[in-house]
Amino acid sequence: MRFLVCLLFLLYPFSLVADQSCRTDELPLSLPTARFVSNDDATLTDTATDLMWQRCAWGQEWTGSGCKGQASLMTWPEALQLADATNADGTLFYNDWRLPNIRDLATIVERQCQDPRTNLELFPDTPAHFFWTSTTRSGDESTLGAYALSFGPEGVEHRSQSERYPVRLVRPAP
Repeated sequence: MRFLVCLLFLLYPFSLVADQSCRTDELPLSLPTARFVSNDDATLTDTATDLMWQRCAWGQEWTGSGCKGQASLMTWPEALQLADATNADGTLFYNDWRLPNIRDLATIVERQCQDPRTNLELFPDTPAHFFWTSTTRSGDESTLGAYALSFGPEGVEHRSQSERYPVRLVRPAP
């Protein structure tokens, strides 16, 4: 039993990135590479939305051609604090990074693909997992939470703010 638990613990990080499949002959491309401009660093600018995105999920390192390492999983309050800390210390060279709202994050979903549902040429090694957004739903204490968008099969769901998901920060394009 102990062996099985250890094996599952070791394999869990690998379950966040799956083999992508795309239905190129069935659906039109929704996230064309030509829509983005590389900033010759770990970011891209979407010319349709005028947003600058991190290419890698937080915790992964941009290598120039892909993302190395595992995405950091954090609670929603930690994700908000991450954006504030990133702006305060200038980690990403600007001071207006933020957690994307649900509409922002939906603009980097590739409807043609799944596992993950994004263009891997633009956002390589994206985990097929929920990502936090800044969009919340108000209500009594028992229903407080935030929306998360899955790059796996789940879509958008209201989740408890204590759950742990990856984060990708965004900012207005310069």
